[in-house]
Amino acid sequence: MKRFTSNSAGGARAAVPLGWAIGGVIAAVSFAALLVFLSPPARAQEKLISDEINTVIPHAPYPVSARARALHASIPVADLHADPLLWKRDLVKRNNIGHIDIPRLREGGYALQLFSVVSKSPKGENYVKNTGDSDGLTDRIKRDGWPPRTWNSILQRALYLADKLKDVEKRSDGAMRIVRTKDDLRRARQDHVIAGILLSEGAHPLEGKLSNIPVMYDAGFRVLGLTHFFDNEVAGSLHGVSQSGLTAFGRQVIPAAEAKGMVIDVAHASEATVRDTLAISKRPIILSHTGVKGYCDTPRNVSDATLKAIADHGGLVGIGYWDAAVCKPTLKNVTEAIVYAVKLLGPEHVALGSDFDGGVPMPFDASEMAALTSSLLDAGLDEKTVRMVMGENAIRFFSTYLPDK
Repeated sequence: MKRFTSNSAGGARAAVPLGWAIGGVIAAVSFAALLVFLSPPARAQEKLISDEINTVIPHAPYPVSARARALHASIPVADLHADPLLWKRDLVKRNNIGHIDIPRLREGGYALQLFSVVSKSPKGENYVKNTGDSDGLTDRIKRDGWPPRTWNSILQRALYLADKLKDVEKRSDGAMRIVRTKDDLRRARQDHVIAGILLSEGAHPLEGKLSNIPVMYDAGFRVLGLTHFFDNEVAGSLHGVSQSGLTAFGRQVIPAAEAKGMVIDVAHASEATVRDTLAISKRPIILSHTGVKGYCDTPRNVSDATLKAIADHGGLVGIGYWDAAVCKPTLKNVTEAIVYAVKLLGPEHVALGSDFDGGVPMPFDASEMAALTSSLLDAGLDEKTVRMVMGENAIRFFSTYLPDK
């Protein structure tokens, strides 16, 4: 798709799809319709049918300097968001499809990976406006052999995918370990194994019941997202209809989840939801995967001011790698987006939030993370900052905010 360059918030230059620019001068209804058509998730049926959409854009081997290679070997790489559990793929083996599996995580030098659980996705999902009236997953999960208990229960889908990660752990020959506590993470780091944390992408698996928080906690979930592509019982989505904040139920969910020791994730949440969450949260929160509007002004991305509020609250912001997050899925754009976020938020509040296996093409996969280390150094970040962004910030955050036991 043809793109052009324009000034965006904060004075940064951002590539914006031509359709979005045209939308600024046509009627609002046509604008929304065009966005629905052009936004990458508009290929919902293709996305939800096949793992083959999780491609790596063909490229020559990225250059990695000797300095970067030596630095990367010492970095505990950590990523706040990836979706490999959604797909019918054996994560214990090295695959020639998708972005993540255990061998590629090891090749990339990972110490920590948050595994997202997607339990509902509306048909025709897009970045502009969705309702929760449909579910594009049902047919696919039946085809892929998910148990009948998952067909009509969002909670059971989340629990099933948690069990799937447990099976990966069991068959990984000690390469990956699900961590639930501070001590689990400490031991995983000590034993040089990949630590996995379960993240629910949206709180709809609660099915409107506070009593399901301990159910999910007992299943291993330590990060609770509030929304995905639609408004739910908890809050308004960034891509929903209302653009509202927390519901009355959501205002009960936040303290109840935090009391259990769960971290709140505001990825895909409306900016009103983020503000409401920051107002009542007693602990720092994360935004696991996003772009920054000041660098790339798309409907998927969050304003500089909102991201700054998350950082001021002690939180972490994970920068993604896909087109709607960085305007063009290239190593250069990912690097520039991270550098922009570091300057905006401070180096201690920026992390990686790839959205690997999220149904979008990527400029590299998990095995190639040394190339990002090298690119960040070439962009002028010092070694300490690169270490923080590439993993140390996330390790520190979860070493502090995972439960004690």
